[in-house]
Amino acid sequence: MRIALIQCNPLIGDLAGNRAALATHCLEAIAAGASLGLAPELVLWGYPPRDLLLRSALVEEQQNQLNILASSLPAGFSLLAGVVEPVAEHLYNGMALIQKDKWQVVARKQLLPNYDVFDEQRYFLCGNQPCWININEPETSASLRLGLTLCEDLWVDENQTNCKPNPITALKSFKPQLLINLSASPYGRGKQQQRLKLAAAAAEQLQCPVIYVNQVGGNDELIFDGNSFVMATSGALELQLPCAQSSVQCWDSNASATSSYLEITPAPSTSSELEELWQVLVLGLRDYAHKCGFRTALLGLSGGIDSALVACLAVAALGAAQVRSLLMPSPYSSEGSVSDAEALANRLGIAHSLVPIETLMDAYNQGLTPALGGAPQGISAENLQSRIRGTLLMAIANQEGQLLLATGNKSELAVGYCTLYGDMNGGLAVIGDLFKTDVFALAAWLDSPASAGQRKLSGLTSEGPLIGAAILEKAPSAELRPDQKDSDSLPDYPLLDPLLRELVEHHASPEQLINSGQNKALVNHVWQLLRRAEFKRRQAAPVLKVSSRSFGSGWRMPIASGG
Repeated sequence: MRIALIQCNPLIGDLAGNRAALATHCLEAIAAGASLGLAPELVLWGYPPRDLLLRSALVEEQQNQLNILASSLPAGFSLLAGVVEPVAEHLYNGMALIQKDKWQVVARKQLLPNYDVFDEQRYFLCGNQPCWININEPETSASLRLGLTLCEDLWVDENQTNCKPNPITALKSFKPQLLINLSASPYGRGKQQQRLKLAAAAAEQLQCPVIYVNQVGGNDELIFDGNSFVMATSGALELQLPCAQSSVQCWDSNASATSSYLEITPAPSTSSELEELWQVLVLGLRDYAHKCGFRTALLGLSGGIDSALVACLAVAALGAAQVRSLLMPSPYSSEGSVSDAEALANRLGIAHSLVPIETLMDAYNQGLTPALGGAPQGISAENLQSRIRGTLLMAIANQEGQLLLATGNKSELAVGYCTLYGDMNGGLAVIGDLFKTDVFALAAWLDSPASAGQRKLSGLTSEGPLIGAAILEKAPSAELRPDQKDSDSLPDYPLLDPLLRELVEHHASPEQLINSGQNKALVNHVWQLLRRAEFKRRQAAPVLKVSSRSFGSGWRMPIASGG
């Protein structure tokens, strides 16, 4: 049987639009000779639909769209797709078999994730039995037994000892000839290797190949990388769909007996981690803008590494003509910062305007002097500069209908080295899940020969370095007072970031870090900064999630806390 993996990019809640796109993908699959198509989890809804699932009218509309989809399919073609199954007052996360003029739910998700960004137990009941079907190949009438799972159902191992069911082990007695997993699994660094490991374990346990079909696209803070694949019983990767792209590719269920399919659907070479990180950030930014109705974007360019990287990502995602930048030097801005920002804008081909803020600073100082008994001083004066810039950016974004991009990184958000209503202003924090050291690494990759292929695909046609040595080698500084450096207020980033990674992403406690040999005073200082900045993070722009734990819906810390 020729089977099509349909890796598609739905818009959350657009059931009619997603159905129409899926029907088009099915036609591609049929043209390629497929008799069975596989589409991702909750494909008509997009993932995660969150409280849209509470709208009964949308649940009813899904039934209508499934009927339309079934009527559009030709005889002899079957589609397995993720759906919502309403039963009385409850919902299941299910899988439907859709054929010419008919459809039925054939599987229910058994393991409902309720950690990190997932909250499925808020909406769904768990399925309670293993799911499988026999499906016939139309031309030969040969029958193929498929084991059916949805996303989290694969994230088990045969040594699982907790009280949850093991959907893979439960299928063993049914002897499936092929295991299907329809997923909506968001990107995380290193996550694809986990998926491959789990699929290999399932293939070995069930002694059959595994087909994993994942959603692709950006939905709010989450980015779905696709990376669908077919894994042989041996654990060998037989087919790999691309990262961060919609794709329809076919695989023959008797592929182990013939290699001809490899000429039709060659597996691409594996990307480096930094290349994949670049791809998903570009995808996340592009989809956030387009799905929210923005055609253009605005950002402040400071001559620093963070805004430089965000500018490159914006051009790759939206095109140079759709990106505008604002340079807002103060009396403390170095001449090099202004010239570096201008040079970057010219290399990227983006419009830029120079708006010095010294006169605005003077006006604020004069206006506040009567109330304060003098001009603002210290941190108040520094934050005032950031808030002036934030106000200017918001004014232009409002006037021109642009998406304002916040340029802060994860290190700054973690320790509060950022200004509410200032540099935190924006509709999207593009690199808010990259520590400062990650920002430097990704920027260095972008300026290296290794990025040539992605630069060409992204329309970054400037020859030579994009960001440039002047920015890459500059000591990080907010430039809000004379000769200021980030290291005046924070530990050096190579010391700070590993501690933050342990505290934020690995749930380590200060005591664990100290007991492991880390400097006690440094750990306690960083821990206090992290805790005290919670009120700022609660008001931050949405952060594109690329790590195992970002400052977003998966980070649920109280603001007032003694813990």
